[in-house]
Amino acid sequence: MHPLELTSGVVKLTRTLCDVPSVSGDESLIADLIETALRELGHLEVVRNANAIVARTTLGRAQRVVVAGHIDTVPIANNLPVRVVGEGAYRELWGRGTVDMKGGVAVQLALAAELVAPTRDVTWVFYDNEEVASTLNGLGRLSREAPELLHADFAVLCEPTAAGIEGGCNGTVRVHVRVPGETAHSARSWMGTNAIHAASEVLNRLAAYQPASIEVDGLVYREGMNAVGIRGGVAGNVIPDECVVTVNFRFAPSRSVAEAVDHVRSLFHGFEVTVDDAAPGARPGLDAPLAAEFTEAVLALTGGVPAPKYGWTDVARFAELGIPAVNFGPGDPLLAHKDNEHCPASQIEICYTALRAWLTA
Repeated sequence: MHPLELTSGVVKLTRTLCDVPSVSGDESLIADLIETALRELGHLEVVRNANAIVARTTLGRAQRVVVAGHIDTVPIANNLPVRVVGEGAYRELWGRGTVDMKGGVAVQLALAAELVAPTRDVTWVFYDNEEVASTLNGLGRLSREAPELLHADFAVLCEPTAAGIEGGCNGTVRVHVRVPGETAHSARSWMGTNAIHAASEVLNRLAAYQPASIEVDGLVYREGMNAVGIRGGVAGNVIPDECVVTVNFRFAPSRSVAEAVDHVRSLFHGFEVTVDDAAPGARPGLDAPLAAEFTEAVLALTGGVPAPKYGWTDVARFAELGIPAVNFGPGDPLLAHKDNEHCPASQIEICYTALRAWLTA
């Protein structure tokens, strides 16, 4: 694999990064390439933690900013190598990672190489395992094992926002709802209780559920409660004695994880509910001075107004550390994880331009 050329142009760098497979858990190669490229830059202090790389300026500036992005993707679906579609202002990159989120990572790397003397000290963070269980998340690992590397006054997470500003994020809880039954031979089904049939009550409650839209610090977050998996049955001639419905609740950042779990348990009262995974949301935090300054500077170039982030992102981890953070990166978040994932080259370029302008103002 050829070394990364960080000064080759942010769009070309995006293509190069996307064409390096880095499905969650398999980020070693791309982490090696990023580490090698950053260590060649004399103005950065570089630290590696497993497959996460942190590169920092140490200029003694009055403020420090973290700019972070994850280097892993969801599984490839016959959508690599990247294809370039269209020309000029209509040029798009099609392929896994173009949206979520190697366009954002390319912006980080290009600016890390270029900005020898930014007006704020910058900590560039490239981390692994964002697309899987929160316990494996590389940014979470850094916050536990080396929190001093993340100390900052403000953070920008280069998650896809279509080059807009998205504040905060919803929290997420995933639970298993267990429906009990009793086994029997399927030829004498009346001798047992079919747990899969009984699971219809869980599904009916989900179908009737009305998710809320909740305003938090001026942004409206839409919640959602959905079945995302179901399993049951042991053999083709056995009445199943258990059915488990996996449910994901995306909740507004005004709720705590404990409040969200209580809400889920109340919906499924009468059933055994086991929490599988949970992560808190993050309030917008746009009233923090640096966040307000960043938002004003970026939107002066990109237009638009701040919006809520409906999905969970690692701004929540920064919020837990007491660091105001926003989401800002290229790519339409509605295309994240889709097989037809694609990103306008113009969005990658405007994110690069806007972030550069703010870090050098």
